[in-house]
Amino acid sequence: MTRVSVITPCRNEERFIGGCLDSILANVFPKDELEVLVIDGRSSDRTREIVEGYGQKHPFIRLMENPGRVQTLATNIGIRASKGDVIVRMDAHAEYPRDFIARSVGWLQRSGADCVGGLWVTRAADSSTKAGSIALALSHPFGVGNAYYRVGVKEPQYVDTVPFGCYKKEVFNKVGLFNENLDRTDDIEFNLRLRRAGGKILLVPEIFSYYYARANFRGLAEQGFGNGFWILYSLRFVRLPFSLRHLVPFFFVSFLVFPLLASLAYPPFIYLFVSVLGLHSCLNFLFSGRLAFRHGLKYFPFLLVTFLTLHLSYGLGSLWGIAKLVVSCSTGKNQT
Repeated sequence: MTRVSVITPCRNEERFIGGCLDSILANVFPKDELEVLVIDGRSSDRTREIVEGYGQKHPFIRLMENPGRVQTLATNIGIRASKGDVIVRMDAHAEYPRDFIARSVGWLQRSGADCVGGLWVTRAADSSTKAGSIALALSHPFGVGNAYYRVGVKEPQYVDTVPFGCYKKEVFNKVGLFNENLDRTDDIEFNLRLRRAGGKILLVPEIFSYYYARANFRGLAEQGFGNGFWILYSLRFVRLPFSLRHLVPFFFVSFLVFPLLASLAYPPFIYLFVSVLGLHSCLNFLFSGRLAFRHGLKYFPFLLVTFLTLHLSYGLGSLWGIAKLVVSCSTGKNQT
């Protein structure tokens, strides 16, 4: 039987860590062939207390320390301490079906892939219309582009990255661990190295997990800004090719900010600003309307705000990432 190590980085996840661990415990995979390593980044809430409670009842669940707090450090700490032949990365902000581990390991063994992952089913953080709108937007191509693990596929296919990947342990001996200079883009960069080394990453639609989106626009904006920042600032450390979906918000915000600033010196530039904003507003109205007619008209005004918040925050984060990149390269220092 294959021994599996589940790696779960976390920090201040008291709202979700219990549900996450309950879903792992409910998995049908044999518990005597399973270890769950929860690597905590010095949480200031009840996360540690909750995990310790689970560990007392289930010895294969172990709480570990991540003094550096950064998620990438936690992942590497878990991999180094793991005893399994297979590593499964499982986020604390998510829940998993009963067959998640078994299906992931089964597909890894019979497909010949080096990493297997499934679809990300986005759930609302609570029952509010606002939270529901955020979950809908994060599952729609207008919100997340052609990220197959978010928008779905019908058949297994090889892709550039997957969430909550199931890896052969030997992969990390071959291509190394996750790049600890990175934060949000560490999985993209690692999977790029894996593919460049000849590895294959398989997305399987029958494998899926439930991810809880942010509950409000502030949380969404903070997450979007951080994601946008790291997708471009990562160039400080690695040569990371981007998908078009990663760069669209950057170009959108650039064609708002720079024409607006240029119009102060040459007023006709304001027409470019108005045109870009108008085009986005039309598309936003169209896709928000379609989603609202399908799921409920109450979502319509919230979807308009959600899509705009998502695109602006990500694009502004990318602009800030470029600015930091230029400064760090000119000074020779790592700006974060």
